[in-house]
Amino acid sequence: MVKKIIIYFMLSTLFLPLTSIADEGMWLPILLKKREADMQKNGMKITTQDIYNVNNSSLKDAVMMFGRGCTGEFISNEGLLITNHHCGYSNIVAQSTVERDYLTNGFWAYNKGEELPCAGLTITLLAYMEDVTSKVLEGVNNKLSEKERSLIIDKNIKTICEAATKDNHYKAEIKPFYYGNQYFLYVNEVFTDIRLVGAPPSNIGKFGGDTDNWMWPRHTGDFSMFRVYANKDNKPSKYSKDNIPYTPKKFLKINGKGVSEGDFTFVFGYPGTTQQFLTSHAVNQIAKNENPARIKLRSARLDVYNNAMNESPAQRLRYASGVAGIANGWKKWIGETKGINRLDVVSKKQEFERKFEIWSNVTEQRKEEYSGIISSFEKTYSEIAPLEMSYLYLNEAVLASDFMKNTKDVLSMIKRATKNNYTKQTSQKEADLLLEKLEKYFNNDYDKHNIVDRTIFIQTMKIFYEDFANKKYNWIKERIDFNFKSSPEAYFSYVYDNSFLSSKKKAEKALKKFKVEKSLSDPAVELLSALWGDVIEKDMPRLTELESRIDSLYRVYVKGQMEMESAKEFYPDANLTLRVAYGNVKPYKPKDGVSYKSYTTIEGIMEKENPDIYDYVVVPKLKELYNKKDYGRYTNEKGEMPVAFIASNHTTGGNSGSPVMDANGNLVGINFDRCWEGTMSDIAYDLDQCRNISLDIRYCLFIIEKLAGANNLIKEMSIIE
Repeated sequence: MVKKIIIYFMLSTLFLPLTSIADEGMWLPILLKKREADMQKNGMKITTQDIYNVNNSSLKDAVMMFGRGCTGEFISNEGLLITNHHCGYSNIVAQSTVERDYLTNGFWAYNKGEELPCAGLTITLLAYMEDVTSKVLEGVNNKLSEKERSLIIDKNIKTICEAATKDNHYKAEIKPFYYGNQYFLYVNEVFTDIRLVGAPPSNIGKFGGDTDNWMWPRHTGDFSMFRVYANKDNKPSKYSKDNIPYTPKKFLKINGKGVSEGDFTFVFGYPGTTQQFLTSHAVNQIAKNENPARIKLRSARLDVYNNAMNESPAQRLRYASGVAGIANGWKKWIGETKGINRLDVVSKKQEFERKFEIWSNVTEQRKEEYSGIISSFEKTYSEIAPLEMSYLYLNEAVLASDFMKNTKDVLSMIKRATKNNYTKQTSQKEADLLLEKLEKYFNNDYDKHNIVDRTIFIQTMKIFYEDFANKKYNWIKERIDFNFKSSPEAYFSYVYDNSFLSSKKKAEKALKKFKVEKSLSDPAVELLSALWGDVIEKDMPRLTELESRIDSLYRVYVKGQMEMESAKEFYPDANLTLRVAYGNVKPYKPKDGVSYKSYTTIEGIMEKENPDIYDYVVVPKLKELYNKKDYGRYTNEKGEMPVAFIASNHTTGGNSGSPVMDANGNLVGINFDRCWEGTMSDIAYDLDQCRNISLDIRYCLFIIEKLAGANNLIKEMSIIE
C-alpha cells in the first residue's frame, strides 16, 4: 500500500502544472478578468473592464473584423478606420486601372465626397459574447454516436441563434472552443457600406515586397484607411448616397509619443487559426509532408508570376493581389517548418504523450475515459495522411492554373446536367452563361496571360505527377508511359493545347453548340473528371469520416490535458474570434551572432533603396522629406523617424491590422506580421523567437500628413502629444 502511494505521489508531481507565461496566449475578452493581475504586473494601467464591457462602451467597440480575415480599428468618431495595406489590397486593386493606378501611386480622399465605395467589403462589430456551453450541449451524452451528437448540437445552435437575433438587425454565430468542450455565442453588427479613404503608394505600403515578408528588420508602411457608413439611425445599410458616416461607440485615441523598449503592449483582434493541441503525429505530417509539398508547388508558381510581373505595369497589376496571397503562405510554411525542426516539436509532443498515457492509467476512471487515446490518434493519422495529401495536391497543383479552374466550371456544369437530367435547352442556357464568363477572361489581355497560365499548368502538374500521382494513380502513369514516351511534360502540354479551354475561338465553338458527351472527351475535362472522381468522390467521404473521428479524439484529449494540468490556465486555439494578446516591446536574437533591436527607422528604408528592384524603390517625395529631415511632430526622443517595432505579443493570421495598444489603451501601432523565426507559434510558442511586427503609428501619421497632405484625416483623429 505504501509503495502504491509513493508511486502515485511521484506521478502526480511529474505533472505539476505551470502557469502560462505572460507573453503566450490569445485570451477571450469576456474572461480577461482572470488575466488582469498579470497584465497589470507587466505594466497595464487600465482595467479589463476598459477593454471589454457589455453595459458600457469599451475598447472592444473600436475593434472590428475587416473583411473575412483581418482586423481594423476606429480612429475617429466619424467611422474612420485603419487597417493594413495588405488587408485593403484587393479593394485598392479593384479601384485601380492602368490609367488610374491607386495601387502603385496611392490614393487619398481629401473630403468625404472623394471616398470610393468598396463593393463586397464588410466589417463586423461584436455587440456581445456569451458562454452558451450548457445550452449547446443540452441533450448530449457519452452514449451518442458522433452523428447523433452533431445533430443535437446543430439543432441547439440554431435555436440559440434565432433567439438572439429575433426582432433585431444583429447576426449571430456560435463557435466551439477546445474542440467542442466549450461554446460561445457571438452577436454582431455587419456593415456593408465601406469606402476607401486612403492608401499609400505600394512602394511604401508594400516596401520590401515578398523578400521582406515575415522578416525583421522591417520598413513597410503597411496601412490603409476606410470609412464605415450607416443609415440615419446609425444602423447597417447597403450602399446609398444618403448614408452618413457611422458613429462608433468607441474610437481609439492615438499616443503620439509611441513606445519604447520594455513598454507594455497588447493586441486586440481576430486571430485566425492556431493548433497548440496537435499531437506529434499531426505535427510530423505537417513538417515532413504537407509543408514541403506546398512550398515546392508555390515556388514554381511564384517564379512564373514574378517573371511576368517584371515585364510591364499591366502584368504587375493583373497578378499583384493573387501573388501576394500565394507568397504569404509559401514563406510562412518555410519558416514554420524550420521552427518546428529547430524546437524539436515532434519529440517534445511525443514525450508529453508518454506522460499523458501514464497519467491516464493511474485510476480506473481515467482508464475508462482516456486510456488508449494516443494509439487511436496514431492509427487514425496513418489512415488520413494519404487522403489529406490527395486533397492538398488537388488544390495546390491541379487547380493552381486558371486553365484548370475554368475546366472545373465546365465539369461542374456537366455534372449538374447529368445529375438533374437537363433538357438540351437548359444545358445550352448554362453553357451560354459560362461562355459569357469565359469571354471576359479571354478578352483580358489573354495572349500574354496564356503563356503564363500554360507554364503554371504544365509545371505544377509535372510536380504533381512526379512527386505523387505516378504512385497513386495507375491510369495516369499508364497514359503517360504508353502514349507520351514517359514524358509528363509532353502529356500536360497536349492536354492544354488540345482543350477547347485554351482559346476563345475554341471555347465559343464548343459552348455555343454544347454537348455533354463531346465536352467529356475534351482532354482537360477528361483529366480533371478522373482526378475529381478519385479525390472528391472516392477519397473525400473517407477523409470527412476520419476528420470527424480525429475531432472527437481531440475533444477527449484536450479535456484530459486540462484535468491533468488543472492549475494551468489554458487559452483556446484561435478561430477568428476576438482575442487579447499581451507582452512587451522586446528585441531578439534569431541565431548565434545575430541580434536585433526592437525598432526600425526611416534610415533603414534609405539603406535598402535599390531603384533596379521594384520592391526597394523609394518614393521620391519620401526621399525628399528624408533629406530635409521634415518629420514634423512624429519623431522619437532621439529625433529619429520610427517605422516599425517588435513585441512579444502572441499573434497569427487574422491579427493583420489589429490595433497595438499601450498601457493606457491608446493606439501605438498596427500589427502586420510576425518574425520568420517564430512562425511556428501557431503550433508551438517560443518566448525567445516569437515576435509580432507592428507599424509604428507615428510613421502612419507622418505619411498621411507630410507625404499625402491629408490634413483632413489628421484633424479627425485624437492624438495625444
